Amino acid sequence: MQVQVANFPHMNKYPAMNRHVVAISLGIVLLQGVLVVGRAGAEPPQRYERVTTFMVNGPQNPTTEMQRVLDHYSRLVPKPIQMLTPDEARRQPTWADALREMLKERGRPGDPEPVARVVDRVIAGPAGEIKVRIYTPEGGGPFPLIVYFHGGGFVIGDLDSYDASPRALANAARAVVISGHYRQGPEARFPAASDDAFAVYEWARAQAGEVNGDPLRVAVAGEGAGGNLAAGICVRARDSRGPMPLHQLLIYPLLDSRTDTPSYAENATVSPFGQPLVEWFLKHSVSVEDRTKPRFAILRTPDFRDLPPATIITAQIDPLRFEGETYARKLREANVPVALREYNGVTHDFFGLGAVVPQAKSAVVFAGGRLQQAFTDADTSWRRW
Repeated sequence: MQVQVANFPHMNKYPAMNRHVVAISLGIVLLQGVLVVGRAGAEPPQRYERVTTFMVNGPQNPTTEMQRVLDHYSRLVPKPIQMLTPDEARRQPTWADALREMLKERGRPGDPEPVARVVDRVIAGPAGEIKVRIYTPEGGGPFPLIVYFHGGGFVIGDLDSYDASPRALANAARAVVISGHYRQGPEARFPAASDDAFAVYEWARAQAGEVNGDPLRVAVAGEGAGGNLAAGICVRARDSRGPMPLHQLLIYPLLDSRTDTPSYAENATVSPFGQPLVEWFLKHSVSVEDRTKPRFAILRTPDFRDLPPATIITAQIDPLRFEGETYARKLREANVPVALREYNGVTHDFFGLGAVVPQAKSAVVFAGGRLQQAFTDADTSWRRW
Protein backbone atom coordinates (compact mmCIF):
# COMPACT_ATOMS: atom_id res chain seq x y z
CA MET A 1 0.00 0.00 0.00
CA GLN A 2 1.27 3.44 -0.87
CA VAL A 3 1.59 5.93 1.96
CA GLN A 4 -0.07 9.16 0.86
CA VAL A 5 0.83 12.47 2.49
CA ALA A 6 -1.88 14.79 3.79
CA ASN A 7 -2.55 17.29 6.55
CA PHE A 8 -3.57 16.36 10.07
CA PRO A 9 -4.00 19.76 11.78
CA HIS A 10 -4.55 18.62 15.37
CA MET A 11 -1.15 16.91 15.46
CA ASN A 12 0.53 20.32 15.28
CA LYS A 13 0.14 20.64 19.03
CA TYR A 14 2.94 18.09 19.51
CA PRO A 15 6.59 19.20 19.64
CA ALA A 16 8.52 18.48 16.46
CA MET A 17 10.23 15.29 17.68
CA ASN A 18 7.03 13.93 19.20
CA ARG A 19 5.14 14.62 15.99
CA HIS A 20 7.49 12.33 14.10
CA VAL A 21 7.10 9.64 16.77
CA VAL A 22 3.33 9.91 16.61
CA ALA A 23 3.40 9.83 12.80
CA ILE A 24 5.61 6.74 12.72
CA SER A 25 3.48 5.02 15.35
CA LEU A 26 0.32 5.82 13.43
CA GLY A 27 1.87 4.42 10.25
CA ILE A 28 2.84 1.17 12.03
CA VAL A 29 -0.64 0.76 13.49
CA LEU A 30 -2.29 1.35 10.12
CA LEU A 31 0.11 -1.01 8.38
CA GLN A 32 -0.65 -3.70 10.93
CA GLY A 33 -4.34 -3.15 10.33
CA VAL A 34 -3.89 -3.52 6.60
CA LEU A 35 -1.92 -6.74 7.07
CA VAL A 36 -4.64 -8.18 9.33
CA VAL A 37 -7.31 -7.36 6.75
CA GLY A 38 -5.19 -9.00 4.07
CA ARG A 39 -4.82 -12.23 6.06
CA ALA A 40 -8.51 -12.34 6.93
CA GLY A 41 -9.56 -11.87 3.32
CA ALA A 42 -12.10 -9.24 4.34
CA GLU A 43 -12.08 -7.64 0.89
CA PRO A 44 -10.60 -8.52 -2.51
CA PRO A 45 -7.40 -6.88 -3.74
CA GLN A 46 -7.93 -3.37 -5.08
CA ARG A 47 -6.24 -1.69 -8.00
CA TYR A 48 -6.74 1.63 -6.25
CA GLU A 49 -5.92 2.63 -2.70
CA ARG A 50 -8.97 2.77 -0.46
CA VAL A 51 -7.08 4.07 2.55
CA THR A 52 -5.50 7.48 2.88
CA THR A 53 -2.81 7.68 5.56
CA PHE A 54 -2.59 11.04 7.28
CA MET A 55 0.84 12.16 8.40
CA VAL A 56 2.48 15.34 9.62
CA ASN A 57 3.58 17.88 7.03
CA GLY A 58 7.02 19.37 6.77
CA PRO A 59 7.76 23.09 7.12
CA GLN A 60 5.25 25.25 5.28
CA ASN A 61 7.75 27.19 3.20
CA PRO A 62 8.07 27.22 -0.59
CA THR A 63 10.87 25.17 -2.06
CA THR A 64 13.68 27.13 -3.69
CA GLU A 65 12.30 26.41 -7.16
CA MET A 66 8.74 27.33 -6.17
CA GLN A 67 9.94 30.58 -4.61
CA ARG A 68 11.72 31.53 -7.83
CA VAL A 69 8.48 31.09 -9.76
CA LEU A 70 6.66 33.25 -7.21
CA ASP A 71 9.33 35.92 -7.49
CA HIS A 72 9.13 36.02 -11.29
CA TYR A 73 5.34 36.13 -11.21
CA SER A 74 5.28 38.97 -8.68
CA ARG A 75 7.57 41.03 -10.92
CA LEU A 76 5.26 40.50 -13.90
CA VAL A 77 2.02 41.17 -12.00
CA PRO A 78 2.63 44.12 -9.66
CA LYS A 79 -0.97 44.40 -8.43
CA PRO A 80 -2.85 41.59 -6.68
CA ILE A 81 -5.53 40.19 -8.98
CA GLN A 82 -8.26 40.89 -6.41
CA MET A 83 -7.56 44.62 -6.76
CA LEU A 84 -8.43 44.53 -10.48
CA THR A 85 -11.61 44.24 -12.48
CA PRO A 86 -12.20 40.90 -14.23
CA ASP A 87 -11.28 42.47 -17.60
CA GLU A 88 -8.05 43.87 -16.15
CA ALA A 89 -7.24 40.55 -14.49
CA ARG A 90 -7.64 38.66 -17.77
CA ARG A 91 -5.05 40.91 -19.40
CA GLN A 92 -2.43 40.27 -16.73
CA PRO A 93 0.62 38.05 -17.31
CA THR A 94 0.15 34.47 -16.17
CA TRP A 95 2.19 31.75 -14.49
CA ALA A 96 2.96 30.51 -17.99
CA ASP A 97 4.60 33.87 -18.74
CA ALA A 98 6.62 33.67 -15.52
CA LEU A 99 7.77 30.17 -16.50
CA ARG A 100 8.93 31.38 -19.91
CA GLU A 101 10.88 34.22 -18.30
CA MET A 102 12.60 31.81 -15.95
CA LEU A 103 13.61 29.49 -18.77
CA LYS A 104 14.97 32.39 -20.83
CA GLU A 105 17.13 33.53 -17.92
CA ARG A 106 18.56 30.02 -17.71
CA GLY A 107 19.30 29.96 -21.43
CA ARG A 108 16.69 27.30 -22.04
CA PRO A 109 14.00 27.46 -24.73
CA GLY A 110 10.60 28.46 -23.47
CA ASP A 111 8.82 26.25 -26.00
CA PRO A 112 5.94 24.11 -24.69
CA GLU A 113 6.35 20.39 -24.14
CA PRO A 114 5.96 18.77 -27.58
CA VAL A 115 3.13 16.40 -28.42
CA ALA A 116 2.45 14.78 -31.76
CA ARG A 117 -0.49 17.01 -32.72
CA VAL A 118 -2.42 20.00 -31.37
CA VAL A 119 -5.68 21.15 -32.96
CA ASP A 120 -8.01 24.00 -31.97
CA ARG A 121 -11.72 23.58 -32.61
CA VAL A 122 -15.05 25.04 -31.64
CA ILE A 123 -18.02 22.87 -30.72
CA ALA A 124 -21.68 23.62 -30.08
CA GLY A 125 -22.56 24.43 -26.48
CA PRO A 126 -25.79 25.17 -24.61
CA ALA A 127 -25.37 28.94 -25.17
CA GLY A 128 -23.11 29.22 -28.19
CA GLU A 129 -19.74 27.96 -29.33
CA ILE A 130 -17.18 26.45 -26.94
CA LYS A 131 -13.46 26.47 -27.68
CA VAL A 132 -11.59 23.18 -27.25
CA ARG A 133 -7.99 22.23 -27.85
CA ILE A 134 -7.11 18.63 -28.69
CA TYR A 135 -3.69 17.18 -27.81
CA THR A 136 -2.67 13.87 -29.40
CA PRO A 137 0.41 11.91 -28.22
CA GLU A 138 2.78 9.88 -30.36
CA GLY A 139 1.43 6.52 -31.47
CA GLY A 140 -1.24 4.91 -33.56
CA GLY A 141 -4.34 4.94 -31.39
CA PRO A 142 -7.18 4.77 -30.82
CA PHE A 143 -6.17 6.42 -27.56
CA PRO A 144 -7.96 6.77 -24.26
CA LEU A 145 -9.55 10.20 -23.77
CA ILE A 146 -9.05 12.75 -20.99
CA VAL A 147 -11.50 15.65 -20.87
CA TYR A 148 -9.62 18.41 -19.05
CA PHE A 149 -10.74 21.78 -17.66
CA HIS A 150 -8.44 24.66 -16.76
CA GLY A 151 -8.43 26.71 -13.58
CA GLY A 152 -8.86 30.43 -12.99
CA GLY A 153 -11.62 30.62 -10.39
CA PHE A 154 -14.38 30.60 -13.06
CA VAL A 155 -13.29 34.17 -13.96
CA ILE A 156 -9.83 34.14 -15.55
CA GLY A 157 -7.77 31.44 -17.23
CA ASP A 158 -8.08 30.01 -20.74
CA LEU A 159 -6.70 27.35 -23.07
CA ASP A 160 -3.43 29.26 -23.51
CA SER A 161 -2.60 29.99 -19.88
CA TYR A 162 -3.24 26.33 -19.00
CA ASP A 163 -1.55 24.80 -22.05
CA ALA A 164 1.27 23.06 -20.16
CA SER A 165 -0.90 20.68 -18.11
CA PRO A 166 -2.82 18.98 -20.94
CA ARG A 167 0.40 18.62 -22.92
CA ALA A 168 2.07 16.90 -19.99
CA LEU A 169 -0.95 14.67 -19.33
CA ALA A 170 -1.20 13.61 -22.99
CA ASN A 171 2.37 12.32 -22.85
CA ALA A 172 2.29 10.93 -19.30
CA ALA A 173 -1.02 9.08 -19.71
CA ARG A 174 -0.57 8.29 -23.43
CA ALA A 175 -4.03 9.66 -24.09
CA VAL A 176 -5.78 12.25 -26.24
CA VAL A 177 -6.54 15.25 -24.05
CA ILE A 178 -9.46 17.50 -24.93
CA SER A 179 -9.02 20.78 -23.06
CA GLY A 180 -12.32 22.62 -22.82
CA HIS A 181 -12.98 26.30 -22.20
CA TYR A 182 -16.24 27.44 -20.58
CA ARG A 183 -18.25 30.58 -19.94
CA GLN A 184 -16.92 32.67 -17.09
CA GLY A 185 -18.20 35.23 -14.61
CA PRO A 186 -19.24 37.88 -14.13
CA GLU A 187 -20.67 37.78 -17.69
CA ALA A 188 -22.02 34.24 -17.19
CA ARG A 189 -22.31 33.06 -13.60
CA PHE A 190 -22.54 29.51 -12.38
CA PRO A 191 -23.99 27.08 -13.53
CA ALA A 192 -22.97 28.33 -17.00
CA ALA A 193 -19.48 26.85 -16.59
CA SER A 194 -20.91 23.54 -15.39
CA ASP A 195 -23.29 23.31 -18.35
CA ASP A 196 -20.49 24.03 -20.82
CA ALA A 197 -18.21 21.46 -19.20
CA PHE A 198 -20.84 18.75 -19.43
CA ALA A 199 -21.40 19.65 -23.09
CA VAL A 200 -17.67 19.18 -23.76
CA TYR A 201 -17.76 15.81 -22.00
CA GLU A 202 -20.76 14.63 -24.02
CA TRP A 203 -19.14 15.82 -27.27
CA ALA A 204 -15.93 13.98 -26.43
CA ARG A 205 -17.76 10.70 -25.93
CA ALA A 206 -19.94 11.12 -29.02
CA GLN A 207 -17.11 12.25 -31.32
CA ALA A 208 -14.28 10.14 -29.91
CA GLY A 209 -13.64 8.56 -33.32
CA GLU A 210 -13.00 11.99 -34.87
CA VAL A 211 -10.05 12.56 -32.55
CA ASN A 212 -8.66 9.01 -32.68
CA GLY A 213 -10.08 8.31 -29.24
CA ASP A 214 -11.79 5.35 -27.56
CA PRO A 215 -15.28 6.21 -26.24
CA LEU A 216 -15.10 3.31 -23.77
CA ARG A 217 -12.03 4.78 -22.01
CA VAL A 218 -12.83 8.34 -20.99
CA ALA A 219 -11.58 10.15 -17.86
CA VAL A 220 -12.12 13.70 -16.65
CA ALA A 221 -9.53 16.02 -15.12
CA GLY A 222 -9.28 19.58 -13.92
CA GLU A 223 -7.26 22.09 -11.92
CA GLY A 224 -8.78 24.40 -9.31
CA ALA A 225 -12.13 25.54 -10.70
CA GLY A 226 -11.64 22.93 -13.42
CA GLY A 227 -11.49 20.29 -10.71
CA ASN A 228 -14.94 21.43 -9.59
CA LEU A 229 -16.23 20.98 -13.15
CA ALA A 230 -14.65 17.53 -13.52
CA ALA A 231 -16.12 16.31 -10.23
CA GLY A 232 -19.47 17.84 -11.14
CA ILE A 233 -19.54 15.87 -14.40
CA CYS A 234 -19.17 12.65 -12.43
CA VAL A 235 -22.06 13.46 -10.10
CA ARG A 236 -24.28 14.63 -12.94
CA ALA A 237 -23.55 11.58 -15.10
CA ARG A 238 -24.29 9.25 -12.18
CA ASP A 239 -27.53 11.00 -11.23
CA SER A 240 -28.76 11.08 -14.84
CA ARG A 241 -27.79 7.42 -15.30
CA GLY A 242 -25.68 8.36 -18.29
CA PRO A 243 -22.24 7.03 -19.21
CA MET A 244 -19.81 7.96 -16.45
CA PRO A 245 -16.11 8.75 -16.67
CA LEU A 246 -14.02 5.78 -15.64
CA HIS A 247 -11.72 8.01 -13.55
CA GLN A 248 -11.55 11.55 -12.14
CA LEU A 249 -8.26 13.40 -11.72
CA LEU A 250 -8.75 16.43 -9.47
CA ILE A 251 -5.80 18.77 -9.01
CA TYR A 252 -6.17 21.11 -5.99
CA PRO A 253 -9.91 21.30 -6.71
CA LEU A 254 -12.25 24.06 -5.52
CA LEU A 255 -15.16 22.04 -4.13
CA ASP A 256 -16.98 24.36 -1.72
CA SER A 257 -17.55 28.04 -0.94
CA ARG A 258 -16.40 27.81 2.69
CA THR A 259 -13.40 29.92 3.61
CA ASP A 260 -13.15 28.85 7.27
CA THR A 261 -11.34 25.53 6.87
CA PRO A 262 -7.97 24.69 8.49
CA SER A 263 -6.08 25.18 5.22
CA TYR A 264 -7.66 28.61 4.74
CA ALA A 265 -6.54 29.55 8.26
CA GLU A 266 -2.99 28.41 7.47
CA ASN A 267 -2.85 30.14 4.08
CA ALA A 268 -5.14 33.15 4.50
CA THR A 269 -2.48 35.66 3.50
CA VAL A 270 -0.55 33.54 1.01
CA SER A 271 0.14 35.41 -2.22
CA PRO A 272 -0.88 35.20 -4.99
CA PHE A 273 -3.52 32.54 -4.23
CA GLY A 274 -4.92 33.24 -0.79
CA GLN A 275 -8.30 33.82 0.79
CA PRO A 276 -8.82 37.35 -0.68
CA LEU A 277 -8.39 36.05 -4.21
CA VAL A 278 -10.74 33.09 -3.68
CA GLU A 279 -13.39 35.43 -2.29
CA TRP A 280 -12.90 37.68 -5.35
CA PHE A 281 -13.43 34.68 -7.61
CA LEU A 282 -16.62 33.68 -5.77
CA LYS A 283 -17.96 37.24 -5.87
CA HIS A 284 -17.64 37.42 -9.65
CA SER A 285 -18.61 33.88 -10.65
CA VAL A 286 -21.42 32.51 -8.48
CA SER A 287 -24.41 34.02 -6.68
CA VAL A 288 -24.64 33.88 -2.90
CA GLU A 289 -27.63 31.57 -3.24
CA ASP A 290 -25.86 29.12 -5.55
CA ARG A 291 -22.68 28.93 -3.46
CA THR A 292 -24.18 26.41 -1.04
CA LYS A 293 -25.99 24.26 -3.60
CA PRO A 294 -24.43 20.83 -4.17
CA ARG A 295 -24.06 21.46 -7.88
CA PHE A 296 -21.44 24.10 -7.06
CA ALA A 297 -20.38 23.01 -3.57
CA ILE A 298 -19.59 19.42 -4.53
CA LEU A 299 -18.64 18.55 -0.94
CA ARG A 300 -22.31 19.09 0.00
CA THR A 301 -23.48 16.38 -2.38
CA PRO A 302 -25.76 14.13 -0.29
CA ASP A 303 -24.47 10.84 -1.71
CA PHE A 304 -20.94 9.96 -2.83
CA ARG A 305 -21.60 6.33 -3.65
CA ASP A 306 -20.99 4.89 -7.12
CA LEU A 307 -18.82 7.76 -8.30
CA PRO A 308 -15.75 7.00 -10.45
CA PRO A 309 -12.42 6.16 -8.80
CA ALA A 310 -10.39 9.28 -8.10
CA THR A 311 -6.86 10.61 -8.01
CA ILE A 312 -6.59 13.81 -5.98
CA ILE A 313 -3.50 16.01 -5.96
CA THR A 314 -3.14 18.82 -3.43
CA ALA A 315 -0.53 21.46 -2.64
CA GLN A 316 0.62 22.12 0.91
CA ILE A 317 0.61 25.92 0.56
CA ASP A 318 -2.94 26.23 -0.71
CA PRO A 319 -6.18 27.32 1.01
CA LEU A 320 -8.02 24.66 -1.03
CA ARG A 321 -5.97 21.76 0.36
CA PHE A 322 -8.62 20.79 2.93
CA GLU A 323 -11.26 20.48 0.19
CA GLY A 324 -9.25 17.86 -1.67
CA GLU A 325 -8.62 15.97 1.56
CA THR A 326 -12.30 16.12 2.51
CA TYR A 327 -13.43 14.87 -0.89
CA ALA A 328 -11.01 11.97 -0.62
CA ARG A 329 -12.40 11.09 2.81
CA LYS A 330 -16.02 11.25 1.63
CA LEU A 331 -15.27 9.04 -1.36
CA ARG A 332 -13.41 6.57 0.82
CA GLU A 333 -16.33 6.42 3.27
CA ALA A 334 -18.60 5.66 0.30
CA ASN A 335 -16.27 2.81 -0.78
CA VAL A 336 -15.07 4.65 -3.86
CA PRO A 337 -11.40 3.88 -4.63
CA VAL A 338 -9.28 7.01 -4.16
CA ALA A 339 -5.65 8.02 -3.92
CA LEU A 340 -4.72 11.37 -2.39
CA ARG A 341 -1.24 12.81 -2.69
CA GLU A 342 -0.09 16.12 -1.25
CA TYR A 343 3.08 17.89 -2.41
CA ASN A 344 4.98 19.84 0.21
CA GLY A 345 6.62 23.20 -0.42
CA VAL A 346 4.49 24.13 -3.44
CA THR A 347 1.49 26.38 -3.97
CA HIS A 348 -1.76 26.29 -5.87
CA ASP A 349 -1.22 26.10 -9.66
CA PHE A 350 2.12 24.28 -9.38
CA PHE A 351 1.08 21.34 -11.59
CA GLY A 352 1.99 22.95 -14.93
CA LEU A 353 5.48 23.98 -13.79
CA GLY A 354 7.22 20.68 -14.46
CA ALA A 355 10.00 22.37 -16.45
CA VAL A 356 11.33 24.08 -13.31
CA VAL A 357 9.60 22.58 -10.22
CA PRO A 358 10.49 18.93 -9.43
CA GLN A 359 7.28 18.37 -7.44
CA ALA A 360 5.27 19.32 -10.52
CA LYS A 361 7.10 16.78 -12.64
CA SER A 362 6.54 14.15 -9.96
CA ALA A 363 2.83 15.00 -9.79
CA VAL A 364 2.47 14.62 -13.55
CA VAL A 365 4.18 11.22 -13.45
CA PHE A 366 1.92 10.13 -10.58
CA ALA A 367 -1.25 11.33 -12.34
CA GLY A 368 -0.20 9.79 -15.64
CA GLY A 369 0.48 6.45 -14.01
CA ARG A 370 -2.86 6.43 -12.25
CA LEU A 371 -4.70 7.26 -15.47
CA GLN A 372 -2.79 4.64 -17.44
CA GLN A 373 -3.76 2.01 -14.88
CA ALA A 374 -7.40 3.08 -15.03
CA PHE A 375 -7.39 2.85 -18.83
CA THR A 376 -5.66 -0.54 -18.75
CA ASP A 377 -8.14 -1.91 -16.22
CA ALA A 378 -11.06 -0.68 -18.32
CA ASP A 379 -9.63 -2.23 -21.49
CA THR A 380 -8.94 -5.53 -19.75
CA SER A 381 -12.42 -5.61 -18.22
CA TRP A 382 -14.05 -4.92 -21.58
CA ARG A 383 -12.07 -7.62 -23.35
CA ARG A 384 -12.81 -10.13 -20.57
CA TRP A 385 -16.53 -9.37 -20.82
